[in-house]
Amino acid sequence: MPYNLAVDELVTKFNHLKSSAEEMGRYSPIYSVSGRVKSITSILEKVMKKHIPFDEMEQSIYDIAGIRIICQFHDDIIQVVELIRNRKDITIVEELDYINNPKPSGYRSYHLKVLYEVQLFNGPKKLYAEIQIRTMGMNCWSTIEHSLQYKFKDHMPEDIKKSISESAIRMLDAEKELSAVRDDVMAAQATKAEHRTLISDIIITILNIYQNSSRREAIRIQNEFLEIYKLDDYEKLKHFAAELDVIAEGFGVQEYTPNIK
Repeated sequence: MPYNLAVDELVTKFNHLKSSAEEMGRYSPIYSVSGRVKSITSILEKVMKKHIPFDEMEQSIYDIAGIRIICQFHDDIIQVVELIRNRKDITIVEELDYINNPKPSGYRSYHLKVLYEVQLFNGPKKLYAEIQIRTMGMNCWSTIEHSLQYKFKDHMPEDIKKSISESAIRMLDAEKELSAVRDDVMAAQATKAEHRTLISDIIITILNIYQNSSRREAIRIQNEFLEIYKLDDYEKLKHFAAELDVIAEGFGVQEYTPNIK
C-alpha cells in the first residue's frame, strides 16, 4: 500500500508539472508519465536471484515503486533531471546514466534511485523508488527488447542480439535528426497552448456577460465566436478577443465569477 501511494503521488506531481507548463504557454519537457508497483512475483524473483534476506528487502530493492517519464528529445531528459534535483520532496540517492553509457544490449535510459516520503495513518514512511527518464524512441526500443528477453528467457540468439543492438544505434541517429527540428516543435506547441488559453478567456468573458450583464448580447457574441472558431484562423480569433475585451469593459465586467445561490 505505501508503494501504491508513492506511485500515485509522484505520477500526479509530474503530470502537474507538465500541465502547469502548458497552461503558462511554455514547452513541457515531460511528454507523459506512468507508474507501477512491482508485482509480488517479480519481487520474490529478485530477492531469490540476488540472495536478499526478507528483512532487508525494502532497503535493497530500489524499484518496487517505479515511475517512467517519457520525453520527446534528448535535451528534455536533462531538463527533467534538473527539475527532480531541485525538488525538496524527493531525495536522489543515485544516478545511472545509460544514455551516455548504454548497456551492451543497446539499452538507453536515465535512472534515478530516490527516497520519497508518504504519509500513512500511523505516521510518515520513507521508501525507495526508481524514476526512469527516456525518449519515445528509447522507450519503444526498450519495450521490444524486453519482450524478446522474456521470450528467450535470457538466452537470446546472437544474431537477434546483434540486430537489436544495431537497431538501437539507428534509433539514436534518427532521434538526433529529429532534434534538429526541436525548436519548430516547441514553437508549434507553444502556439497551441496560447490558442487554448485564448479560447478559454473568450468563453469566460462570454459567461461573465451572460450572467452579470446582458444575456441577449452574450448569446449574440457566442454565435459570432462559434462562427470564427469554425474557421480555425488564429489571427481572426485574436482580433475577436480584442474586440470582446472592449465590449466587456463597456458592460463593466472583467472576471467571470459564478453566481452560486
